[in-house]
Amino acid sequence: MLIASLAVMAIVTQDQAALRAAPRDSAQQQAVLWQGESLEIRGEKADYLQVYDHRLERGGYIRASQVRTTTLDEMDAPQLLSVVRFLRDAPGAESLGIAYAAAYLKAAPAKDISAEPFDALGTMADRLAHQASVRQGKASDPALAGHLDVVAGYGVTMQSFEHNGRMQLCYEGEAFRRVLALPATDEQKARAALALTRNECVDPATPPAQRVLLDKWRADVLERATSTNLPDYMRNRLHMRRAGVWSAVAFEHARRGEPAVEAGSRALDELAAVNKAELTDEDATPYTDAAVRVGATRWATESVIAGASKGLHVATTAGQPGETCVLLVDAQHDEKAPLLKRCTYGVVWTASARANPGNTALTLAVQPLDAWRELWVFRKQDDGWIADVVPPSADPDVGYVEFAGWVPGGKQMLAAREIRVDGRFKRSFETINLGTLEVDRHADKPVALSAFYRWQDPAWKRITVSMR
Repeated sequence: MLIASLAVMAIVTQDQAALRAAPRDSAQQQAVLWQGESLEIRGEKADYLQVYDHRLERGGYIRASQVRTTTLDEMDAPQLLSVVRFLRDAPGAESLGIAYAAAYLKAAPAKDISAEPFDALGTMADRLAHQASVRQGKASDPALAGHLDVVAGYGVTMQSFEHNGRMQLCYEGEAFRRVLALPATDEQKARAALALTRNECVDPATPPAQRVLLDKWRADVLERATSTNLPDYMRNRLHMRRAGVWSAVAFEHARRGEPAVEAGSRALDELAAVNKAELTDEDATPYTDAAVRVGATRWATESVIAGASKGLHVATTAGQPGETCVLLVDAQHDEKAPLLKRCTYGVVWTASARANPGNTALTLAVQPLDAWRELWVFRKQDDGWIADVVPPSADPDVGYVEFAGWVPGGKQMLAAREIRVDGRFKRSFETINLGTLEVDRHADKPVALSAFYRWQDPAWKRITVSMR
């Protein structure tokens, strides 16, 4: 950190402060400085300070009213920590707060440093990254860019990923890792765990083998945060994050051919532990996100129904490396001569297979991604069987679509769907035409559709999370 080389320093407190070549307003501007910039003081003239910016490798003069001077002596550490406490929850002053946190960590004796300054530093860095992500293309971008450059000089690392055509900026999390390594309060550890395990901060380009290790690490980090002494709203946030992470772990287990029941059950239990009466307004979307992720892997906890093999059903066999092939079979057609064969690299939840009473159609849940589950529909035609995929939406993001029942007559089926579109979640209950697989009717509540209300499958109603 650049601040380590300074004994007496000035911290810029205003954005767009001018660093000038001479101590007067009419002098040439050398650089534009942003709040939080640390400067070495080399002299004083009139109401200007002569300074040197080690990050920009440039010297000049700045108005004394635009900076605050401080020494890095041990006796100044309590005062610096007081400023950090004040700025910790001041949106827009993150770079300034991080500068004071860095100054405190330099001034304070090692034996006196607790988890508090790291908690504050991490909180401010995390908030700055979030602001930079959600305010792309707005007039405040120059200030945000300046603040990001300033905090980078203090060793605060940001990572960027592309999600759905937008850049997601995330704090790397070094300060939060230190919080977990030091004696800390339950609330400090919970904040650190939640910041380190954000779903939106998982790189979409992470290879599957590394993603398995990452999800296990995220689950372990969340286990280190206890909820005993937490307020209800923060306890809810831990449960929601654990539900989403354990659903991803269940998917990874299933994809590798390992037992997924324990992880899937843990995800469901964590979701059920959320106290909906204590959800804040800002937690409504994260709760839905957690529920949809759990809904996508809901079949991890279910076993194949006994006796299903007597009629139309599915069996699986290995295909190409990493591929699973689905075989549609019945009493007259075994696995050696199936009615239809289709292969996928997704997870095939065989327990989800549901045939209609006339054995002319069958649905199957297939999950290609950890938070994305599709519905395969096998249908009997005059010239044989066909299989079509009903995706949750046109663009893969977060969502699932699931079978909810058969409508008598063999021409319609019921389905429930939850998807995220442009950052917003949408839930619908639908009647789908079996001939075209198009949605005939839909509603946001099952009671609003008479066919859905009358013919919904009791087994679906028992296991679905869409009715939460």
